[in-house]
Amino acid sequence: MSSTGTIKWTLNNIAKSDDKQVQNMSVEEMEKASNFHKSFPQYEVTPLTRLSGLADHLGLRRLYVKDESYRFGLNAFKVLGGSYAIARYIAQQTGKDVSEIPYNVLTSEKLREEFGQATFFTATDGNHGRGIAWAANKLGQKCVVRMPKGTTQTRLENIAKENATVTIENLNYDDCVRMAAKEAENTEHGIMVQDTAWEGYEEIPTWIMQGYGTLAMEADQQLAEDGCRPTHIFIQAGVGSLAGAVVGYFANRFKENPPVMVVVEANAADCLYRSAMQGDGSRVDVTGDMLTIMAGLACGEANTVSWDILRNHADAFVSCPDWVSANGSRIYGAPVKGDTQVISGESGSVTMGLVHALMTKPEFRDIKEALKLDGNSEVLLVSSEGDTDPDRYREITWEGLCGSDKEPFAGI
Repeated sequence: MSSTGTIKWTLNNIAKSDDKQVQNMSVEEMEKASNFHKSFPQYEVTPLTRLSGLADHLGLRRLYVKDESYRFGLNAFKVLGGSYAIARYIAQQTGKDVSEIPYNVLTSEKLREEFGQATFFTATDGNHGRGIAWAANKLGQKCVVRMPKGTTQTRLENIAKENATVTIENLNYDDCVRMAAKEAENTEHGIMVQDTAWEGYEEIPTWIMQGYGTLAMEADQQLAEDGCRPTHIFIQAGVGSLAGAVVGYFANRFKENPPVMVVVEANAADCLYRSAMQGDGSRVDVTGDMLTIMAGLACGEANTVSWDILRNHADAFVSCPDWVSANGSRIYGAPVKGDTQVISGESGSVTMGLVHALMTKPEFRDIKEALKLDGNSEVLLVSSEGDTDPDRYREITWEGLCGSDKEPFAGI
Protein backbone atom coordinates (compact mmCIF):
# COMPACT_ATOMS: atom_id res chain seq x y z
CA MET A 1 0.00 0.00 0.00
CA SER A 2 1.06 3.55 -0.62
CA SER A 3 -0.38 6.95 0.22
CA THR A 4 0.43 10.22 -1.48
CA GLY A 5 -1.08 13.31 0.11
CA THR A 6 -4.76 12.64 0.43
CA ILE A 7 -5.02 10.28 -2.56
CA LYS A 8 -4.73 6.82 -1.04
CA TRP A 9 -4.24 3.66 -3.03
CA THR A 10 -3.48 -0.02 -2.89
CA LEU A 11 -2.89 -2.73 -5.42
CA ASN A 12 -5.21 -5.72 -5.09
CA ASN A 13 -3.70 -8.26 -2.71
CA ILE A 14 -7.05 -9.48 -1.39
CA ALA A 15 -7.65 -13.15 -0.63
CA LYS A 16 -9.60 -14.56 -3.58
CA SER A 17 -13.00 -16.24 -3.34
CA ASP A 18 -14.52 -19.00 -5.48
CA ASP A 19 -15.42 -16.18 -7.93
CA LYS A 20 -18.98 -17.32 -8.62
CA GLN A 21 -20.48 -13.87 -9.20
CA VAL A 22 -18.44 -12.90 -12.26
CA GLN A 23 -20.42 -15.31 -14.47
CA ASN A 24 -23.51 -13.14 -13.83
CA MET A 25 -21.76 -10.34 -15.75
CA SER A 26 -21.04 -12.48 -18.82
CA VAL A 27 -21.34 -11.06 -22.32
CA GLU A 28 -24.45 -13.23 -22.82
CA GLU A 29 -26.18 -11.79 -19.73
CA MET A 30 -25.29 -8.23 -20.70
CA GLU A 31 -26.68 -8.87 -24.19
CA LYS A 32 -30.07 -9.77 -22.69
CA ALA A 33 -30.13 -6.46 -20.84
CA SER A 34 -28.97 -4.55 -23.91
CA ASN A 35 -31.72 -6.07 -26.05
CA PHE A 36 -34.29 -5.08 -23.43
CA HIS A 37 -33.07 -1.47 -23.36
CA LYS A 38 -33.11 -1.31 -27.15
CA SER A 39 -36.88 -1.93 -27.02
CA PHE A 40 -37.43 1.48 -25.36
CA PRO A 41 -38.47 4.27 -27.74
CA GLN A 42 -36.11 6.56 -25.78
CA TYR A 43 -33.10 4.30 -26.36
CA GLU A 44 -30.02 5.70 -28.06
CA VAL A 45 -26.40 4.62 -27.71
CA THR A 46 -24.65 7.25 -25.58
CA PRO A 47 -21.50 8.87 -27.02
CA LEU A 48 -18.03 7.47 -26.58
CA THR A 49 -15.94 10.61 -26.85
CA ARG A 50 -12.29 10.37 -27.81
CA LEU A 51 -10.24 13.14 -26.21
CA SER A 52 -7.20 13.14 -28.50
CA GLY A 53 -5.93 16.57 -27.50
CA LEU A 54 -6.06 15.73 -23.81
CA ALA A 55 -4.40 12.35 -24.42
CA ASP A 56 -1.49 14.13 -26.11
CA HIS A 57 -1.30 16.68 -23.30
CA LEU A 58 -1.23 13.96 -20.63
CA GLY A 59 1.12 11.61 -22.48
CA LEU A 60 -1.34 8.79 -23.17
CA ARG A 61 -1.84 7.01 -26.47
CA ARG A 62 -5.63 7.27 -26.36
CA LEU A 63 -8.24 8.53 -23.89
CA TYR A 64 -11.97 7.85 -24.17
CA VAL A 65 -14.98 8.76 -22.03
CA LYS A 66 -18.39 7.09 -22.16
CA ASP A 67 -20.75 10.05 -21.66
CA GLU A 68 -23.85 8.92 -19.76
CA SER A 69 -25.34 12.41 -19.51
CA TYR A 70 -27.31 11.49 -22.64
CA ARG A 71 -28.97 8.37 -21.20
CA PHE A 72 -32.75 8.36 -21.78
CA GLY A 73 -32.86 12.12 -21.22
CA LEU A 74 -32.19 11.57 -17.51
CA ASN A 75 -28.60 12.87 -17.37
CA ALA A 76 -27.21 9.70 -15.73
CA PHE A 77 -26.69 5.97 -16.29
CA LYS A 78 -28.70 4.65 -13.34
CA VAL A 79 -31.97 4.12 -15.21
CA LEU A 80 -30.33 1.20 -17.04
CA GLY A 81 -30.25 -0.87 -13.87
CA GLY A 82 -33.58 0.13 -12.39
CA SER A 83 -35.58 -0.42 -15.55
CA TYR A 84 -34.03 -3.83 -16.20
CA ALA A 85 -34.54 -5.00 -12.61
CA ILE A 86 -38.21 -3.99 -12.67
CA ALA A 87 -38.64 -5.86 -15.97
CA ARG A 88 -36.89 -8.97 -14.63
CA TYR A 89 -39.10 -8.91 -11.53
CA ILE A 90 -42.32 -8.56 -13.55
CA ALA A 91 -41.15 -11.32 -15.92
CA GLN A 92 -40.45 -13.59 -12.96
CA GLN A 93 -43.85 -12.90 -11.39
CA THR A 94 -45.71 -13.58 -14.63
CA GLY A 95 -43.74 -16.71 -15.58
CA LYS A 96 -42.04 -15.13 -18.58
CA ASP A 97 -38.50 -14.61 -19.79
CA VAL A 98 -37.41 -10.98 -19.91
CA SER A 99 -37.05 -11.30 -23.69
CA GLU A 100 -40.83 -11.80 -23.84
CA ILE A 101 -41.64 -8.46 -22.24
CA PRO A 102 -40.03 -5.62 -24.19
CA TYR A 103 -41.15 -2.05 -23.54
CA ASN A 104 -44.35 -2.21 -25.60
CA VAL A 105 -45.48 -5.34 -23.74
CA LEU A 106 -44.48 -4.01 -20.32
CA THR A 107 -46.53 -0.87 -20.85
CA SER A 108 -49.56 -2.69 -22.28
CA GLU A 109 -52.94 -2.86 -20.59
CA LYS A 110 -52.83 -6.66 -20.96
CA LEU A 111 -49.69 -6.97 -18.82
CA ARG A 112 -51.08 -4.49 -16.29
CA GLU A 113 -54.14 -6.74 -15.89
CA GLU A 114 -51.93 -9.82 -15.57
CA PHE A 115 -49.40 -8.34 -13.11
CA GLY A 116 -51.39 -5.67 -11.32
CA GLN A 117 -49.63 -2.81 -9.61
CA ALA A 118 -46.64 -2.98 -7.29
CA THR A 119 -44.95 -0.30 -5.20
CA PHE A 120 -41.21 -0.15 -5.86
CA PHE A 121 -39.23 1.16 -2.89
CA THR A 122 -35.68 2.44 -3.02
CA ALA A 123 -33.13 4.69 -1.31
CA THR A 124 -30.95 7.04 -3.31
CA ASP A 125 -28.53 9.94 -3.37
CA GLY A 126 -30.28 11.05 -6.56
CA ASN A 127 -29.66 9.26 -9.86
CA HIS A 128 -30.71 5.71 -8.93
CA GLY A 129 -33.99 6.87 -7.39
CA ARG A 130 -34.73 9.05 -10.39
CA GLY A 131 -34.17 6.08 -12.68
CA ILE A 132 -36.46 3.81 -10.63
CA ALA A 133 -39.14 6.53 -10.46
CA TRP A 134 -38.92 7.15 -14.21
CA ALA A 135 -39.18 3.44 -15.05
CA ALA A 136 -42.06 2.85 -12.60
CA ASN A 137 -43.89 5.87 -13.99
CA LYS A 138 -43.47 4.72 -17.60
CA LEU A 139 -44.74 1.25 -16.65
CA GLY A 140 -47.73 2.45 -14.62
CA GLN A 141 -46.31 1.29 -11.28
CA LYS A 142 -45.96 3.09 -7.94
CA CYS A 143 -42.66 4.25 -6.45
CA VAL A 144 -41.47 5.41 -3.01
CA VAL A 145 -38.01 6.97 -2.64
CA ARG A 146 -36.09 7.84 0.55
CA MET A 147 -33.09 10.21 0.32
CA PRO A 148 -30.32 10.88 2.88
CA LYS A 149 -29.68 14.10 4.74
CA GLY A 150 -27.69 16.62 2.75
CA THR A 151 -29.61 15.80 -0.45
CA THR A 152 -30.32 18.94 -2.47
CA GLN A 153 -33.85 20.06 -3.32
CA THR A 154 -33.05 19.81 -7.04
CA ARG A 155 -32.42 16.08 -6.77
CA LEU A 156 -35.66 15.57 -4.81
CA GLU A 157 -37.69 17.58 -7.34
CA ASN A 158 -36.31 15.54 -10.26
CA ILE A 159 -37.73 12.42 -8.62
CA ALA A 160 -41.03 14.01 -7.60
CA LYS A 161 -41.63 14.94 -11.26
CA GLU A 162 -41.92 11.21 -12.01
CA ASN A 163 -44.99 10.83 -9.75
CA ALA A 164 -43.00 9.18 -6.96
CA THR A 165 -43.49 9.65 -3.23
CA VAL A 166 -40.11 11.06 -2.15
CA THR A 167 -38.68 12.42 1.11
CA ILE A 168 -35.34 13.56 2.49
CA GLU A 169 -34.69 11.81 5.80
CA ASN A 170 -32.39 12.74 8.67
CA LEU A 171 -30.36 9.59 7.97
CA ASN A 172 -27.26 8.66 5.98
CA TYR A 173 -27.55 6.67 2.76
CA ASP A 174 -27.15 3.22 4.28
CA ASP A 175 -29.77 3.90 6.96
CA CYS A 176 -32.15 5.12 4.23
CA VAL A 177 -31.63 1.76 2.51
CA ARG A 178 -32.66 -0.01 5.72
CA MET A 179 -35.68 2.25 6.11
CA ALA A 180 -36.91 1.66 2.55
CA ALA A 181 -36.38 -2.11 2.87
CA LYS A 182 -38.49 -2.23 6.03
CA GLU A 183 -41.25 -0.18 4.38
CA ALA A 184 -41.27 -2.50 1.37
CA GLU A 185 -41.57 -5.49 3.70
CA ASN A 186 -44.60 -3.95 5.40
CA THR A 187 -46.40 -2.90 2.19
CA GLU A 188 -48.69 -5.17 0.21
CA HIS A 189 -46.97 -5.88 -3.12
CA GLY A 190 -44.07 -3.72 -1.99
CA ILE A 191 -40.73 -4.51 -3.66
CA MET A 192 -37.28 -3.22 -2.73
CA VAL A 193 -35.26 -2.31 -5.84
CA GLN A 194 -31.84 -1.33 -4.54
CA ASP A 195 -28.50 -1.05 -6.29
CA THR A 196 -26.68 -2.55 -3.35
CA ALA A 197 -26.80 -6.12 -2.08
CA TRP A 198 -26.49 -7.82 1.28
CA GLU A 199 -26.80 -11.38 2.52
CA GLY A 200 -30.27 -12.59 1.53
CA TYR A 201 -30.85 -9.74 -0.94
CA GLU A 202 -28.78 -10.38 -4.03
CA GLU A 203 -31.07 -11.31 -6.93
CA ILE A 204 -32.48 -7.84 -7.70
CA PRO A 205 -29.09 -6.09 -7.23
CA THR A 206 -27.59 -8.61 -9.69
CA TRP A 207 -30.28 -7.70 -12.24
CA ILE A 208 -29.48 -4.00 -11.70
CA MET A 209 -25.79 -4.64 -12.32
CA GLN A 210 -26.64 -6.57 -15.49
CA GLY A 211 -28.66 -3.55 -16.60
CA TYR A 212 -25.58 -1.37 -16.15
CA GLY A 213 -23.80 -3.79 -18.46
CA THR A 214 -25.54 -2.15 -21.40
CA LEU A 215 -23.16 0.82 -21.16
CA ALA A 216 -20.14 -1.49 -20.87
CA MET A 217 -21.21 -3.44 -23.95
CA GLU A 218 -21.87 -0.25 -25.91
CA ALA A 219 -18.45 1.13 -24.95
CA ASP A 220 -16.73 -2.13 -25.92
CA GLN A 221 -18.36 -2.07 -29.36
CA GLN A 222 -17.59 1.63 -29.85
CA LEU A 223 -13.94 1.11 -28.90
CA ALA A 224 -13.67 -1.79 -31.33
CA GLU A 225 -15.09 0.40 -34.12
CA ASP A 226 -12.28 2.88 -33.42
CA GLY A 227 -9.68 0.09 -33.47
CA CYS A 228 -9.07 0.23 -29.73
CA ARG A 229 -8.70 -2.51 -27.15
CA PRO A 230 -8.41 -0.67 -23.80
CA THR A 231 -5.32 -1.23 -21.69
CA HIS A 232 -6.75 0.60 -18.65
CA ILE A 233 -10.25 1.17 -17.26
CA PHE A 234 -10.86 3.56 -14.37
CA ILE A 235 -14.33 3.21 -12.85
CA GLN A 236 -15.89 5.02 -9.90
CA ALA A 237 -17.69 3.29 -7.05
CA GLY A 238 -20.24 4.02 -4.35
CA VAL A 239 -21.62 0.66 -3.25
CA GLY A 240 -19.73 -0.77 -6.23
CA SER A 241 -22.58 -1.85 -8.52
CA LEU A 242 -21.40 0.05 -11.60
CA ALA A 243 -17.80 -0.91 -10.90
CA GLY A 244 -18.74 -4.57 -10.51
CA ALA A 245 -20.72 -4.52 -13.75
CA VAL A 246 -17.95 -2.87 -15.78
CA VAL A 247 -15.11 -4.88 -14.25
CA GLY A 248 -17.17 -8.08 -14.53
CA TYR A 249 -18.02 -7.44 -18.19
CA PHE A 250 -14.43 -6.73 -19.27
CA ALA A 251 -13.07 -9.61 -17.15
CA ASN A 252 -15.36 -11.91 -19.14
CA ARG A 253 -14.73 -10.16 -22.44
CA PHE A 254 -10.93 -10.39 -22.21
CA LYS A 255 -10.46 -13.48 -20.03
CA GLU A 256 -6.90 -14.22 -21.04
CA ASN A 257 -5.52 -10.68 -20.86
CA PRO A 258 -7.92 -8.21 -19.21
CA PRO A 259 -7.22 -4.47 -19.04
CA VAL A 260 -5.78 -2.95 -15.86
CA MET A 261 -8.97 -2.09 -13.95
CA VAL A 262 -8.92 0.56 -11.22
CA VAL A 263 -11.78 1.24 -8.77
CA VAL A 264 -12.03 4.86 -7.59
CA GLU A 265 -13.94 6.12 -4.52
CA ALA A 266 -14.50 9.26 -2.47
CA ASN A 267 -12.26 9.54 0.63
CA ALA A 268 -15.32 10.05 2.82
CA ALA A 269 -16.96 6.78 1.75
CA ASP A 270 -14.11 4.49 0.68
CA CYS A 271 -15.48 1.17 1.92
CA LEU A 272 -13.97 -0.80 -0.99
CA TYR A 273 -10.50 0.71 -0.53
CA ARG A 274 -10.65 0.00 3.21
CA SER A 275 -11.81 -3.55 2.53
CA ALA A 276 -8.93 -3.99 0.08
CA MET A 277 -6.52 -2.67 2.69
CA GLN A 278 -7.75 -5.27 5.17
CA GLY A 279 -6.93 -7.89 2.57
CA ASP A 280 -8.70 -10.93 4.00
CA GLY A 281 -11.76 -10.68 1.74
CA SER A 282 -14.13 -9.33 4.37
CA ARG A 283 -15.89 -6.00 3.88
CA VAL A 284 -15.16 -2.89 5.94
CA ASP A 285 -18.04 -0.43 6.34
CA VAL A 286 -17.77 3.35 6.55
CA THR A 287 -20.25 5.05 8.89
CA GLY A 288 -21.25 8.61 9.76
CA ASP A 289 -22.35 11.46 7.51
CA MET A 290 -19.83 10.76 4.71
CA LEU A 291 -19.66 14.40 3.59
CA THR A 292 -18.38 14.69 0.03
CA ILE A 293 -19.35 16.59 -3.09
CA MET A 294 -19.57 13.16 -4.76
CA ALA A 295 -23.14 12.56 -3.58
CA GLY A 296 -23.65 9.51 -5.78
CA LEU A 297 -20.57 7.84 -4.27
CA ALA A 298 -21.43 8.58 -0.61
CA CYS A 299 -22.19 4.96 0.28
CA GLY A 300 -20.44 3.21 3.14
CA GLU A 301 -21.45 -0.45 2.75
CA ALA A 302 -20.27 -2.46 -0.26
CA ASN A 303 -22.60 -4.48 -2.48
CA THR A 304 -21.83 -8.15 -1.69
CA VAL A 305 -22.28 -9.27 -5.32
CA SER A 306 -20.01 -6.54 -6.64
CA TRP A 307 -17.41 -7.00 -3.90
CA ASP A 308 -16.99 -10.64 -4.90
CA ILE A 309 -16.25 -9.55 -8.48
CA LEU A 310 -13.95 -6.69 -7.53
CA ARG A 311 -11.86 -8.65 -5.03
CA ASN A 312 -11.11 -11.18 -7.78
CA HIS A 313 -10.74 -8.91 -10.83
CA ALA A 314 -9.92 -5.29 -9.92
CA ASP A 315 -6.22 -4.44 -10.06
CA ALA A 316 -6.20 -1.48 -7.68
CA PHE A 317 -8.39 0.59 -5.38
CA VAL A 318 -7.98 4.36 -5.06
CA SER A 319 -9.55 6.72 -2.50
CA CYS A 320 -9.80 10.35 -3.66
CA PRO A 321 -10.48 13.66 -1.92
CA ASP A 322 -13.07 16.04 -3.36
CA TRP A 323 -10.59 18.24 -5.23
CA VAL A 324 -9.84 15.32 -7.56
CA SER A 325 -13.49 15.15 -8.63
CA ALA A 326 -13.79 18.95 -8.87
CA ASN A 327 -10.73 19.09 -11.13
CA GLY A 328 -12.24 16.35 -13.29
CA SER A 329 -15.44 18.36 -13.83
CA ARG A 330 -13.42 21.42 -14.79
CA ILE A 331 -11.14 19.50 -17.19
CA TYR A 332 -14.11 17.91 -18.96
CA GLY A 333 -15.93 21.25 -19.09
CA ALA A 334 -12.99 23.27 -20.50
CA PRO A 335 -11.49 20.86 -23.03
CA VAL A 336 -8.20 21.04 -24.88
CA LYS A 337 -8.71 22.77 -28.24
CA GLY A 338 -10.22 20.34 -30.74
CA ASP A 339 -11.68 18.01 -28.10
CA THR A 340 -15.41 17.70 -27.37
CA GLN A 341 -16.74 19.23 -24.17
CA VAL A 342 -18.24 16.78 -21.67
CA ILE A 343 -20.58 18.00 -18.93
CA SER A 344 -19.65 15.72 -16.04
CA GLY A 345 -21.10 16.02 -12.55
CA GLU A 346 -19.13 15.48 -9.38
CA SER A 347 -19.76 11.71 -9.17
CA GLY A 348 -18.97 11.25 -12.86
CA SER A 349 -15.70 13.15 -13.01
CA VAL A 350 -13.48 11.70 -10.28
CA THR A 351 -11.74 9.24 -12.61
CA MET A 352 -10.79 12.05 -15.00
CA GLY A 353 -9.42 14.08 -12.10
CA LEU A 354 -7.42 11.07 -10.95
CA VAL A 355 -5.92 10.27 -14.37
CA HIS A 356 -4.98 13.93 -14.80
CA ALA A 357 -3.28 14.00 -11.38
CA LEU A 358 -1.38 10.76 -12.03
CA MET A 359 -0.09 11.97 -15.40
CA THR A 360 0.84 15.54 -14.42
CA LYS A 361 1.92 15.59 -10.76
CA PRO A 362 5.32 14.15 -9.83
CA GLU A 363 4.12 13.27 -6.32
CA PHE A 364 1.86 10.60 -7.82
CA ARG A 365 4.57 8.92 -9.90
CA ASP A 366 4.53 5.78 -7.73
CA ILE A 367 0.83 5.16 -8.43
CA LYS A 368 1.27 5.85 -12.13
CA GLU A 369 4.19 3.42 -12.39
CA ALA A 370 2.42 0.73 -10.35
CA LEU A 371 -0.52 0.91 -12.77
CA LYS A 372 1.82 0.91 -15.83
CA LEU A 373 0.16 4.09 -17.08
CA ASP A 374 2.31 5.55 -19.87
CA GLY A 375 2.53 6.62 -23.50
CA ASN A 376 1.27 3.22 -24.67
CA SER A 377 -1.89 3.32 -22.53
CA GLU A 378 -5.37 3.36 -24.07
CA VAL A 379 -7.69 4.48 -21.29
CA LEU A 380 -11.46 4.20 -20.86
CA LEU A 381 -13.39 6.36 -18.38
CA VAL A 382 -17.13 6.55 -17.68
CA SER A 383 -18.72 9.91 -16.96
CA SER A 384 -21.68 8.42 -15.13
CA GLU A 385 -23.68 11.64 -14.79
CA GLY A 386 -24.02 15.12 -16.24
CA ASP A 387 -24.92 18.20 -14.21
CA THR A 388 -27.66 16.41 -12.27
CA ASP A 389 -27.38 19.17 -9.66
CA PRO A 390 -26.80 22.30 -11.79
CA ASP A 391 -26.21 24.61 -8.81
CA ARG A 392 -23.46 22.38 -7.42
CA TYR A 393 -21.96 21.96 -10.90
CA ARG A 394 -21.70 25.75 -11.28
CA GLU A 395 -20.19 26.09 -7.79
CA ILE A 396 -17.45 23.68 -8.90
CA THR A 397 -16.81 24.88 -12.44
CA TRP A 398 -17.53 28.62 -12.08
CA GLU A 399 -16.75 29.39 -8.46
CA GLY A 400 -13.90 26.97 -7.76
CA LEU A 401 -15.49 24.84 -5.01
CA CYS A 402 -12.89 22.32 -3.78
CA GLY A 403 -10.19 24.03 -5.79
CA SER A 404 -7.33 22.25 -4.01
CA ASP A 405 -6.56 19.70 -1.33
CA LYS A 406 -6.51 22.59 1.16
CA GLU A 407 -10.18 23.33 0.51
CA PRO A 408 -12.24 20.40 1.85
CA PHE A 409 -15.97 20.16 1.35
CA ALA A 410 -17.74 21.21 4.56
CA GLY A 411 -21.23 19.96 3.77
CA ILE A 412 -24.35 21.29 2.15
